[in-house]
Amino acid sequence: MTQNFWQEDTHEQAPSTHDEVVDLLFSLKCRALPVDHAEALAQALLGAAPWISEEPCCGIHSIHVAGSQNGWQRPDADAGQPLILSRRTKLGVRVPKHRVPELRAALEHRDFDIAGHALHLEAAKERLLSRETTIFSRHVCCEGDNNESEFLDWAAAALAKLDIKIRKALCGKSVKLRTSAGWLATRSLMLADLSLEESLRLQQHGIGPHRELGCGLFIPHKGIEAAGPTKG
Repeated sequence: MTQNFWQEDTHEQAPSTHDEVVDLLFSLKCRALPVDHAEALAQALLGAAPWISEEPCCGIHSIHVAGSQNGWQRPDADAGQPLILSRRTKLGVRVPKHRVPELRAALEHRDFDIAGHALHLEAAKERLLSRETTIFSRHVCCEGDNNESEFLDWAAAALAKLDIKIRKALCGKSVKLRTSAGWLATRSLMLADLSLEESLRLQQHGIGPHRELGCGLFIPHKGIEAAGPTKG
């Protein structure tokens, strides 16, 4: 039986000073990238810092630009059009704080080829994980191409292993990521009404496989009050 993932609840948010994991944000010079650039980006960065794939709290954020603005629409992966990057675009890598110096040494002021596109990484700045309690992941990967109810049941089990209780959740439509080994089925996942400790714990650990492709990494979201509950 599918669980109810929209539970009204109130709880205290205990203050936290967790900073064991941070996002390292690299300034970059790059005119454009393929929409489906996650695997090419991962291969390039892992070539310089292979230990990223071995650290359980590491992950590579895919480079994201706005979905649409000023009449511009984000191209589909199959359209053949690239993502045009702005000067403000950053590359984020989630990393344990004690490995920040090692990651800087491996990636700063380096040139990379991302599927035929030149990418130069400049100096990076640390950013602490968000203290927001509504967070989401653009891509969460689990086994199979599960329907919405199965996906939420799987997510609830994965979160329970981190001692995190789902109170409010929304998942998106199934989206496939292109890789050399085939397509990966993913869904976005948004969680609200977490405690501060739960939010930080989830950002630190993530859920599901393929963190090097940006899957299962959580970032802050403005809120979901207007969206209403997800139906099973």
